[in-house]
Amino acid sequence: MEKNNASSPKFLSIDIGGSHIKATILNDLGALQMEYDKTPTPTPATPENVVNTIKKLVKSFPSYDMVSVGFPGYVKNGVIKTAPNLGTNFWKDFDLSKKLSTELGKPARVVNDADMQGLGIVSGKGLEMVITLGTGFGTALLVDGQLMPHLELAHHPFAKGKTYDDYVGERGLEKEGLEKWNRRMKKVFKVLKTVINYDTLYIGGGNSDKLNFKLDKNMKIVTNQDGIKGGSRLWLKDARQNLITAVPTEVVLNK
Repeated sequence: MEKNNASSPKFLSIDIGGSHIKATILNDLGALQMEYDKTPTPTPATPENVVNTIKKLVKSFPSYDMVSVGFPGYVKNGVIKTAPNLGTNFWKDFDLSKKLSTELGKPARVVNDADMQGLGIVSGKGLEMVITLGTGFGTALLVDGQLMPHLELAHHPFAKGKTYDDYVGERGLEKEGLEKWNRRMKKVFKVLKTVINYDTLYIGGGNSDKLNFKLDKNMKIVTNQDGIKGGSRLWLKDARQNLITAVPTEVVLNK
């Protein structure tokens, strides 16, 4: 790999989804340095299979200095705690951050996928909420551009014992059909508006374009491509220092 100028770090930004794994290279402003590429999420989606898939996907990518990953589950300090749409039994307590740092030879950070998308799209003003409508129902909250502790609202009971994941996730859409799913989404938005009192709500994910009713003025549909830009903001404050200090010891020793 060519050596990058330390004043302008590059970021490998990865979005792990229930159906596809997407990746691109960003500069420190979050601008894409290449069109993002994607590949199907392996089945079964074990840590080994997912990591190997990522390595194959990014093998021919331009050089980068740091790795940012959005993961569909609860993540604590880079360690996976739940992975409802990939298989929690496979992933529980797996240190994905450490594994990717070792395998890719670059410092890696892993956060919930909605959290990373939120970093990429919010304005940085007031209380902003991000939801993702895809395989499941992802959520993130940010105040003045800063991530709040992640809440797995997707698993909170919503109606008749159904969680948000059950109610408006991919399973619910396929089972109930588009019209009923849209009626359900109206109910979800009403609850979020009342409970969260957000200043702006951003709606992403592959099913966001299936909404067929008028949204409030402070509700905006965003694209996955917008969200993946959060990969640079995940490192923004200390990107340059991390060029020197954040590579794991085992990576340095193996060079």
